[in-house]
Amino acid sequence: MAMLDRQLLEDLIAEARLAPSVHNIQPTRWRRDGDALLVLADAACRLPVADPLGHDVMLSHGAAIEGLSLALGRRGLRIAQVDKATEEQGDIVARLVLARGGEPDPLSAAVFDRASWRGPFRRGEPDLPQRLADLAEAAGDLIVIHDKAIVAEVADLADRAAFHFLCDDAHRGELLHWMRLSRSDPRYGRDGLDAEALALGRLEAAAASLVLGPLFPMLRRLGLAAPLTSERGKLVSGGFALFHRPSGEDPLETGRAFYRDWLTMERLGLAACPVSVLVDFSPSNRELVRRCALPPDRRLVNVFRVGKPTRRPIARHARIDVGELIV
Repeated sequence: MAMLDRQLLEDLIAEARLAPSVHNIQPTRWRRDGDALLVLADAACRLPVADPLGHDVMLSHGAAIEGLSLALGRRGLRIAQVDKATEEQGDIVARLVLARGGEPDPLSAAVFDRASWRGPFRRGEPDLPQRLADLAEAAGDLIVIHDKAIVAEVADLADRAAFHFLCDDAHRGELLHWMRLSRSDPRYGRDGLDAEALALGRLEAAAASLVLGPLFPMLRRLGLAAPLTSERGKLVSGGFALFHRPSGEDPLETGRAFYRDWLTMERLGLAACPVSVLVDFSPSNRELVRRCALPPDRRLVNVFRVGKPTRRPIARHARIDVGELIV
């Protein structure tokens, strides 16, 4: 009897699609191949300016594969083998050989609650240092920063990095392309970064579309663009977790580990959100690597801002319909 019927496949993909992806572009598609699954890349879901080599997209595919693995385990199934595709195989990323004998993973319970938290964190939370210490112990590929003075320095670096990319018209345009700042956008709640995911009210979202759009050049000339786009106030309200992995690691494996670490944060009662610009901007990347004395055989992959949210986040996921993800 075949392991995968249509209903089971849809149930699995419904959970796998909850994995994070860069800018929530959701580049992963799936195709059944007997009792194996093909992981496919949607050519329309790329970031040619911010991610010209496709590294972040590949990490996103890895996170989706880990999401599938977690979903399989809850049903007594597992990924027995991952065959990464060659360049000659076009849009195929990997072939996953499935088998019976999977077991539920303790992290699978956090899948449905995990979401990016872009609001501020609660300040002066007495148990936060212990939770962050627990996080550092649970995830050996995270370096946790919670000293207030160092957090403030990293927050300043993040603001500098973000503004650097916003000043590049192509980067800013690509970001705006994936932002859904109005409910009238036909893709609102479907993919990209919508106003709710960005913790913006209706007026704030409308203002953001103007500040990042037609008004940005003028605001920059007036010296107002940097303060209007600063997120320092939110960034200093918690801590940072630096995600590092072995140099030269397959990005699919890196993406799987990235998702697991984020789920670990959720399981420990912490909210998180990546601050990728800290890694993408060379000066901030070098400074963080120096400050944390990262060994040469490790590389800084991403940075999370992490803390206790001011309210219990509602796990709302803007996701493409399952039927469109199975091709």
